[in-house]
Amino acid sequence: MYGFSNLTTFATLVITMATVLVFFALKNRKVLLSVKSEQHQLPPGPPTLPFIGNIHQMMWNKPAVFQWIHRLLQEMDTDIMCLRLGAIHVVAVICPEIACEVLRKKDEVLASRPATFASGSFSFGYKGTIVTPHGVQWKKMRRVLTSEILTASMEQKLHHLRQEECDHLVTYINNTCMSCPNSLVDVRHVAQHFCGNMIRRLVLGKRYFGSELPGSSASGPGHDEMAHVAALFTLLNYLYNFCVSDYFPALVGLDLEGHEKVSNDVMGILNRFHDPIIEKRIIERSNLRNGGESKEARDFLDVLVYLDDADGQPLLSVDDIRAQIVEMMYATIDNPSNAVEWALAEMVNKPEVMKKATDEINAVVGKDKLVQESDIPRLNYLKSCIREAFRIHPYHAFNPPHVAMVDTTIAGYTIPKDSHVILSRMGLGRNPKIWNEPLDFQPERHLNTANVLLSEPGLRFISFSSGRRGCPGISLGTSVTVMLFARMLQGFTWTKPPGVDRISLQESNTGALALAEPLILQAKPRLAAHLYEKI
Repeated sequence: MYGFSNLTTFATLVITMATVLVFFALKNRKVLLSVKSEQHQLPPGPPTLPFIGNIHQMMWNKPAVFQWIHRLLQEMDTDIMCLRLGAIHVVAVICPEIACEVLRKKDEVLASRPATFASGSFSFGYKGTIVTPHGVQWKKMRRVLTSEILTASMEQKLHHLRQEECDHLVTYINNTCMSCPNSLVDVRHVAQHFCGNMIRRLVLGKRYFGSELPGSSASGPGHDEMAHVAALFTLLNYLYNFCVSDYFPALVGLDLEGHEKVSNDVMGILNRFHDPIIEKRIIERSNLRNGGESKEARDFLDVLVYLDDADGQPLLSVDDIRAQIVEMMYATIDNPSNAVEWALAEMVNKPEVMKKATDEINAVVGKDKLVQESDIPRLNYLKSCIREAFRIHPYHAFNPPHVAMVDTTIAGYTIPKDSHVILSRMGLGRNPKIWNEPLDFQPERHLNTANVLLSEPGLRFISFSSGRRGCPGISLGTSVTVMLFARMLQGFTWTKPPGVDRISLQESNTGALALAEPLILQAKPRLAAHLYEKI
C-alpha cells in the first residue's frame, strides 16, 4: 500500500487536492445545497467540511481506512453510519438485520457498483461481473457464470483437476518437511499457491505457465507462478481501496497516491501470462469451426471461448473473456488461503481445538486413505473451524460497495442515489451485540445443524456474498477451502516452531486483515508413507 512517508508529502497532496477541488466545487455548487437538504435524514456520521466532506480524515488515516471507519462506528455506538467523501455518501453497516435489508429487501436498487480507475482497469472497461455496474453487460456475464461455468455438471467434470491439486498439496508439504530444517513450513506460501494452482488448472487447464517442471507433482511454484499470485493479491489490495480519485474523478491522471501505476503494472503482469493462452484457444476454436469439428470443454476457458450467440458467432469478445478470467482468478485465491492460515494460527494456540478437528477426520475418513470431497458433508467440526476463521478474520474489511441506483431508505434513513453502501465483514463478525467474546476462537458456536455450511444466511458474518450481486461459486469455494484445510490437518501434525511459546495473532495494518507476518509452523507427517507419494 502507498502511504505518506512524511508531512511534506502529505502537505503537497493537500495543496494539490485543494487546487483541484476548488475548481470542482465552483462547477458543482449544487452538491453542497443537496447535502444540506438531506443531512437530517441521513444515517449518523461525523461532521463534514464543505465540498470535500470527510476526505481529509480518510486521507489522514491511510492505509488502514477501515480501522478509522470502525473506530467511528464504535465511538458513535451505531450500527449504520454515513460518511461523505466528496459528493459521495458512503454508508457503512455492521448489523445483520440492516445487512439483510441491504441484500434482500433493497437488493434490486442497490445492485450496481461504483466506477473507479482500478475497477475499470481490472475489468477491461467493465466487461466482467464482480465490479461491472448494473446493466446489459453485467447481466450477460452473470448469466454466463451461473448457467455455463459454475454449474453442477462443470463442477463434476473438473473434479479430477481438483483431486490432482489436493494430492499435489500433500506431496509438496511432505517434501518441504523433509528438506527444511526443523520441518518448518510457510503456511501462507502453501495455502496461497495451492489456491493459485487450483484456479489456474480449472480456468486455464495448467498449473505452470511454462513447461511442466520435472517431478512437478512435488514441485512448488516457479518464478512465473509466484509473480502471478503476487499480482492477484496486489490487485485485491488496490480494488475499492478508498483512493481519493474514486470520489473525485477529476483527479484521475494525476495519480496522487500511485494507485494508477500499480493498477497498470498489475494488469501488465496478468495480461502477459493470460493473453497468449487465450489467443491460442481462440485460434484453436477458429480452426475447429472451419473444419466443422467440435470439442468438449476441458476447463473454464474452453467454455468461454466456445460459447456462441443465436447466430452462431462467438458470444463473448476477447475482452469479455480476459475480464472473466481475471475475475475468476482473484475471486478464488484470497478467502480460502487466508481462512486456513488464520484457522491454523488460532488452533495451534488452542491444542484442544486442533485435537477435536483431527479426531473428527480420523473418525470420518480414517488414516489409511486421504480425505475426499465426498467426505465434506460429515466434517462438521472442521467446517466450524473455517466458519470461525471467516467470522473473526475476513481478508477484506468490507464487501464490495453496493451503489444505490435510485434514492432509497435503509433502517429508516435516506440513502441518496449514487451512495456507496458497504457491509463490514469485520464489523458483522466481531459485533459484540451478536457474538459473546467475539475475538475468541470458538468453533462450537457453529455446531447447530446436521450439515454445517460455510455460508451464513443470517449475515451474522460474511463468508460468501449473497443477494443479486452475490457469489455464484459457493459450492466451488467451499470445496477448495475445506479440501485445503482437511488435507493439511489430516496429513500433518502442526505445532509451533522450536523456541516459540505462542503464535502471534497480530493483524496487518496495510488494508487487508491478513496475519501481520506469514505463519511458519512445524509440520510432521502423520499418515502412512505411501499416501505422500506422487499419484
